[in-house]
Amino acid sequence: MSIFQRLRVLELASVLAGPATGVFFAELGATVIKVENPRTAGDVTRSWKLTSEAPDHDVSAYFSSVNWGKQSLAIDLQQPQGGELVRRLADQCDVVIANYKPGDAEKLGVDAQTLRTRNPRLIYAHLTGYGAHDARAGYDAVIQAESGFIFLNGEPDGPPLKLPVALMDLLAAHQMKEAILVALLERSITGEGATLQVSLLQSALASLANQATNWLVAGQAPVPMGSEHPNIVPYGSMYPCADGAVILLAVGNDKQFARLCQALEVPELAKDARFVTNPARVLHRQVLHPILLERFQHYQRDPLLAQLQQLGVPAGAVHNIPEALAQPEAQALLLSADGLKGLRTFACEGVPAQSLTPPPACGAHTVQILQDWLQLTDREIRQLQHSQVIA
Repeated sequence: MSIFQRLRVLELASVLAGPATGVFFAELGATVIKVENPRTAGDVTRSWKLTSEAPDHDVSAYFSSVNWGKQSLAIDLQQPQGGELVRRLADQCDVVIANYKPGDAEKLGVDAQTLRTRNPRLIYAHLTGYGAHDARAGYDAVIQAESGFIFLNGEPDGPPLKLPVALMDLLAAHQMKEAILVALLERSITGEGATLQVSLLQSALASLANQATNWLVAGQAPVPMGSEHPNIVPYGSMYPCADGAVILLAVGNDKQFARLCQALEVPELAKDARFVTNPARVLHRQVLHPILLERFQHYQRDPLLAQLQQLGVPAGAVHNIPEALAQPEAQALLLSADGLKGLRTFACEGVPAQSLTPPPACGAHTVQILQDWLQLTDREIRQLQHSQVIA
């Protein structure tokens, strides 16, 4: 039995970053209760639908991305009875994941101090947009802009571009997962819980990696370069082949570049003083790029890609999403239950994959949770339903 199967998580979060943290623990086998607001028909992403989705089904494709394996409790926290029920649930939990704007959790009586006073072993994980002292709501696209990601994403002569995935939310979720795991480890030694704060903005800034240190260390302000890499050439460079299909290169050292030149039947290129070392290639990237573009036009993608891979040259086909998910490596991540398909978010061989129930309808487990966890009677539940505390 996995140690996580004994873990109880209460998710007071919606949209992406908080639920992405919760689904990680669900995938490890934990019990994850997702608290949803019946006044708004639950998590707002239930309504974020494509035109091809059924309008009368409250499990949207977007919602499905981070809500497999959870139980849904629809309860109105603005009513005193609702707030007290959630506090009683938190008394029995190991982790609470919240993404309220600063000050809102206190108004509802589900803040860290309130819940951890009742349950000192509780790990309270709070996600915000800008930190505990800034009441602004955090929106991924805005954080992309403010952290520099949008500025860097685009062609040199084109407009800045938003990333096609809400990566800032996912980066914040990864930071929070790590923080919770560290807190669980510390609790196993001290017996004490913790209050954790992770913001989208700091998570984004912490993920700028070499783009940040190019400025901090080298004094060179990063600029948009399309798919090119500021420190390595050719890395991220894309080349159409004779059949119109595209190969992306990720040549990381001089030996790999020499093997690339061998495959393209221009071995002399690897001996050219302008290209023999990576610093030289970085300096002369504008000269090298057209030469490689011309050479790739002599080959079909798949045979050339096979040769490059055989020679140990890092290269890959530029796939669309259906092609990406059709790869053998994707099959272990695919989920299917009750006619719904999905994708695991935790990709690690060596950790047994847990079976997951499909994303729940809003309030699908309300009665069951209140009966099993709080031992409420049928009469008490009917009264709560009548007063619209639960749905």
